[in-house]
Amino acid sequence: MDKLWAPWRIKYITAAKKTKQCIFCRAAKSAKAEYVVFKTKYSICLLNIFPYNNGHLMVAPRRHKADISKLSDKESIDLLQSLKRAKKLLDKTLKPDGYNIGMNLSAAAGAGFPGHLHVHIVPRWKGDTNFMPVACATKIISQSLDELYKILKNAQSNTN
Repeated sequence: MDKLWAPWRIKYITAAKKTKQCIFCRAAKSAKAEYVVFKTKYSICLLNIFPYNNGHLMVAPRRHKADISKLSDKESIDLLQSLKRAKKLLDKTLKPDGYNIGMNLSAAAGAGFPGHLHVHIVPRWKGDTNFMPVACATKIISQSLDELYKILKNAQSNTN
């Protein structure tokens, strides 16, 4: 079996196909962008709508830059501070056992949005790889994006 029925994802798939605009630029400019967890002067943090695991966030500079060496010192510092803030928020709300944190710079390196650098932060739990990916090539995400977003926004408003 290589299919898992998840009809709620169709709105994200069709929306992604409709727009040619960079998701990070659109989210940085919009006052009401979907799944933006927080914004700073130089960075933005949002949920990945096609997550590798529950709680998968992306942190990106607000400026559209493909290469980390093109960021100013202020942008670089803010990006790292935003990554730390995102991790603390995930620690508080999801309590993972660990993280995969990294960047894919360029299409050759696997970047889904090669024109706008971003850092992936993927929470991990002991045993979060089960038989489904191995036996069925299917990953199960057990929490909806809407539910997770509400939890993250609520936790953030309680700490500010």
